[in-house]
Amino acid sequence: MPEPSPPLILTLGLDAETQSWLEALRRTHFPPARNLVPAHVTLFHALPGEEEAAIRAAIAAECAALPPSRVRVGPPRSLGRGVALEVGAPAIATLRDRLAERWRCWLTAQDRQRWRPHATVQNKVSPERARALFVTLSAVLPVREARAESLLLWRYRGGPWEALERIPFTAEVYPREVIL
Repeated sequence: MPEPSPPLILTLGLDAETQSWLEALRRTHFPPARNLVPAHVTLFHALPGEEEAAIRAAIAAECAALPPSRVRVGPPRSLGRGVALEVGAPAIATLRDRLAERWRCWLTAQDRQRWRPHATVQNKVSPERARALFVTLSAVLPVREARAESLLLWRYRGGPWEALERIPFTAEVYPREVIL
């Protein structure tokens, strides 16, 4: 019997400036030995690797129909043993809902839960250390606007992730016509 294909992970691709900023926060605050993946906003944690072709086709169709969109990054959220930055992304939430419905029979219990988008900047530390970072970030970190530009498909490799594809949002946004 062949071994099952490793699961796929789907994340949100943000603009380069925001991604670099999140990476810097993660490098500063995440325990180095556990920091195996880039800063990310996960849409789905474990899609079946055996369904890669169907998953890629669905993502390509969805991304072709969506323009890049504004997202909000922050405020900080306590994770108990870490800290994340909340991500407000209404257009992406709608997209995720569509994909979750389409892939319902494939979803793990974790991916069937309500989506609470965030970027983790610290995890697996003592509650005291996490609380201190949460207080600090809450006091000094303004909520910032960012841009959702793509979806990123990854293969889980037992720790590190293998980047498979970046699928950009390519629909154009047309300004509303002004009626005189």
